[in-house]
Amino acid sequence: MCSTHKKPSLIGGVLKMKCPNCRKGNMFVNKTVFPLNKCLKLTDNCSVCNQPMVGEQNNGPGINYALTVIIFLINLVWYWPIFGLSVWDNSVEVYMIVSTVIVVLLQPWTMRYARVLYLYFYVPYQSNRHLDT
Repeated sequence: MCSTHKKPSLIGGVLKMKCPNCRKGNMFVNKTVFPLNKCLKLTDNCSVCNQPMVGEQNNGPGINYALTVIIFLINLVWYWPIFGLSVWDNSVEVYMIVSTVIVVLLQPWTMRYARVLYLYFYVPYQSNRHLDT
C-alpha cells in the first residue's frame, strides 16, 4: 500500500470548511458569509466525493451555543487585564455589552463553523472509500 496521496489535515479541513469525508470539496455554496441571507446554504453533495452534506436542516445549534460561550470567555481573558472588572462600578455591564456586540458580529462565522463541526462529528474521514475503484 504505497500511496503518494497525503492525508488532508483535520484542522485545515475544519478551518477551510471542506468536506468532512474527503477534506477537499467545499461544504458551502458561497465561500464567504456574504450575502448573509445565503451564508448557511450547504451544497447538496461534495463536488469531489459526492458525500451528502445536508443530514438535517438545523445542524449544530448546541455547537453554536458552545462557540458563543467560548467567545464570551475569550473576551473575558483580554478584557479583564486591560479594563478590569469590579462590582463597585459599571465595568461588568460594559464587559457584557462589548462581548455581546462581538458575539453578534461573529455570529455568521460561528453558525457556519457550528455546521462544519457538526458534520465533522458525524461523518468520518473517507467513510465512502469503498466506492473507489
